[in-house]
Amino acid sequence: MIEVILGDITKITADAIVNAANTSLLGGGGVDGAIHKAGGPDILEECIAIRNRQGGCKVGEAVITTGGELPAKFVIHTVGPVWNGGKKNEDILLANAYINSLKIAADNGVKTLAFPNISTGVYRFPKDRAAVIAVHTVREFLNEFGEIDKVTFVCFDTENFELYQALLAG
Repeated sequence: MIEVILGDITKITADAIVNAANTSLLGGGGVDGAIHKAGGPDILEECIAIRNRQGGCKVGEAVITTGGELPAKFVIHTVGPVWNGGKKNEDILLANAYINSLKIAADNGVKTLAFPNISTGVYRFPKDRAAVIAVHTVREFLNEFGEIDKVTFVCFDTENFELYQALLAG
């Protein structure tokens, strides 16, 4: 099952939420900053340990930490691409961010997962294009691998919410 809601991902009760992180894993603005702030110091401590072990997280990859003080048990940190006009494999990298998040979720027994709109904020990925990639990638994964019961796209703005609503209705 896939659904879309308008809201704040830090308030979502799910097995895991996805963080639109940066490669340093040390927090930032937007969703990343909000998740680190609401989740407390445990998330940052685990991110530092991951960074010390593997040097951060590459674009399109994903790592998992505790949910800290969030309602979610886990946070899956993934790094989406910065939009460069579509000339630097941005579509593939964005799809990989979703796929790798879903794989880590399934590997950790996650049944309910919530995604933000990855790369559509300060990374400037066109919202309509990102929504198509997100919905298509999640649908394909859920059809092929049935481990995850419910994926929720949590949109912080009305424009993304309406784009996802239309794609999921169609």
